[in-house]
Amino acid sequence: MSKHAGVLREMGLAPIWKIRKIRKIQKMRADAPQASQEGTSDRASAIAAMNWDELRSSVAECRACELCQARKQTVFGVGDLSPDWLFVGEGPGAEEDERGEPFVGQAGKLLDAMLAAIDLKRGKQVYIANAVKCRPPGNRTPAPAETAACWPYLQRQIALLRPRLIVALGKPAAQTLLGREVKVGEARGQIFQHNGIPLIVTYHPAYLLRTLQDKAKAWEDLCFARSTLAAGLQSR
Repeated sequence: MSKHAGVLREMGLAPIWKIRKIRKIQKMRADAPQASQEGTSDRASAIAAMNWDELRSSVAECRACELCQARKQTVFGVGDLSPDWLFVGEGPGAEEDERGEPFVGQAGKLLDAMLAAIDLKRGKQVYIANAVKCRPPGNRTPAPAETAACWPYLQRQIALLRPRLIVALGKPAAQTLLGREVKVGEARGQIFQHNGIPLIVTYHPAYLLRTLQDKAKAWEDLCFARSTLAAGLQSR
């Protein structure tokens, strides 16, 4: 069995799925979300001017929402600082809160397998971040006020990274990036835009661990993302 097929088997996608031809996509644009009441315009403006060191320090000291009360540490993000790919998840879990790195638990192992399936590797042309930098208690979905408070940090990360493609992992990440209600099942297979950067929506790895039948759809989404990035590079 080839290495590629072995990775797909690890994802639970063996035998290798034949990807259906994806119909022509209508591109959609959405305005970036505005800063929340907790994040005043002065705070957002200050964050927007920070370099990497300043941004990391600001995140570590942040007390802009209630998530800071129960965290062990903030989870800033990790990866290549000049990436082609930016993957954005929902928020840290228990293991991420312990280690200070995103996607290091079971969902992280699946994400690494998903990356390997399209010949990517954590830290090499890939950056991984979350919509919120602190663990929500009980791993619950972040509240709108919490994602809004953290939004200036993610916005600045995107501006500094300048990725060629953004992949939103799950509904909270997609809604944060697009600034509106999103249903993952309906958003799949479309190319959205975030400040001129192509954005694709797929399922969060934690969801895939609970809903095994949708792993094939996630594999389709990754292939679609890869072809979208390749088309963008060819047009440059």
